[in-house]
Amino acid sequence: METLLTPEGGLAGLFVASFLAATVVPFSSEAVLFGYLKLHPGNAAWAVALATLGNTAGGMTSYLLGRFFPRKELPHLELVRKYGAPATLFAWLPLVGDALCVAAGWLRVNWLAALGFMAAGRLARYLVIAALS
Repeated sequence: METLLTPEGGLAGLFVASFLAATVVPFSSEAVLFGYLKLHPGNAAWAVALATLGNTAGGMTSYLLGRFFPRKELPHLELVRKYGAPATLFAWLPLVGDALCVAAGWLRVNWLAALGFMAAGRLARYLVIAALS
């Protein structure tokens, strides 16, 4: 376990990259996970878990920021207003995902439900990436 979180293991970097990719930093956490798994296929469970945790934490950061946005129309607001927390299942999607998280926070969607749906969607995506690597 100690070596998994060392720089040589790269899991801490994967966590940070996954967190940043779920915020306003435009890059692919999928590519980072795929590359990590090519180098360390034996750490797949840890890699998927930490990528999911980091990416979900980043999404919840966007959710929190949404709570502080001034009251005006936001992108994807109607989608989140109509479907509520389940809309955040698609928060992993490029471009629209950040807006879904911010809109969920802005609308004061139940944070625990949003967290659950965000994590489920992100976990499913990373499991597919792991299966393809």
